[in-house]
Amino acid sequence: MMMLSAEVRDMKRIFSYKERYEKLLTPEIVSFLSTIHEHKGRQALFIETQADFLAELLEIAKIQSTEASNRIEGIVTTHERLKNLVREKTTPKNRSEREIAGYRDVLATIHESYDFIPVKPGMILQLHRDLYKFSGTESGGAFKHTDNVIAEKGVDGTERVRFTPVAAWETPEAMDRLCDAFHTALRDDDIDALVLMPMFVLDFLCIHPFHDGNGRMSRLLTLLLLYRAGFLAGKYISIEKQIADSKESYYEALEESSAGWHEGKNDDLPFVRYMLGVTTAAYRELSSRMELLADGSLPKTGRIREVIRRTIGRQTKAEIMEKCPDISKITVERALKEMMDSGEVLKIGGGRYTWYVWNGEKE
Repeated sequence: MMMLSAEVRDMKRIFSYKERYEKLLTPEIVSFLSTIHEHKGRQALFIETQADFLAELLEIAKIQSTEASNRIEGIVTTHERLKNLVREKTTPKNRSEREIAGYRDVLATIHESYDFIPVKPGMILQLHRDLYKFSGTESGGAFKHTDNVIAEKGVDGTERVRFTPVAAWETPEAMDRLCDAFHTALRDDDIDALVLMPMFVLDFLCIHPFHDGNGRMSRLLTLLLLYRAGFLAGKYISIEKQIADSKESYYEALEESSAGWHEGKNDDLPFVRYMLGVTTAAYRELSSRMELLADGSLPKTGRIREVIRRTIGRQTKAEIMEKCPDISKITVERALKEMMDSGEVLKIGGGRYTWYVWNGEKE
């Protein structure tokens, strides 16, 4: 069958990105696109001139991304062990840590070589293989051999099937056609890659091509697609952490957008809106940190003050330090004490559960 435009037919599903894209150009989506493109333009020069500062942000983001993406799937270890694993200062001790180490390596590959990683089934299989290279199993680097379902467990322990993905026997061809459709749409100058990216990721998740690791692969592919299109905020502000911190909204958007997917009657808008919102939040956070750094009139204590003042709600000392990676722990602690003494900052809790919040009553 001859294929036209971005239409590629699966057994039940038509990957018609052009048609789907045109339905998504609501005022809200257009506003997201304008905001992200504006941030991208402003930050290009900064990325070139602030290499040292960005290197510190990159190190923090790698730790946060690895932790958050695995935490969503229930794969956890202690914070100290995770930091040492990401920095390759230790070796994995158990299954969770082996999967964390695999994610670390795939994330590093994408960060360093995204321009040379085409979005094709063979390359996706290689990335999945590396995700499981420490696991000692044969599940990595192969599409599923048996059918799977996406289920959720209720508080009473009962499971509900939320979505039935593409059958195992259809999966290799579905992935071929998905990637072909994506590249056809990407060549269309009328389609913004920022909208095409979440549509592709949604289709990937609905195909659910692997027995395990689909969620983590979807987040790695999200970064790969963004970087290849020139949107690099996720290297310095963890998009995976943004998703983990709004996990309920993520799953709600995914469920809404996957309903009717097999028949081509689903609504891409909830998932596209959510992913553009996450990307916008990452860019705004990066812009906020850059603005503080670029203000040469502010001393380090002044930057710490502005970080707290601009944050709604409470935050820990560690979170404040992450936003000021070039400022020492001693300087942060001294600034916090001065601001608490003056009443500008309020301390909540104590010990491991200590937070700081800006006192709006003092303004």
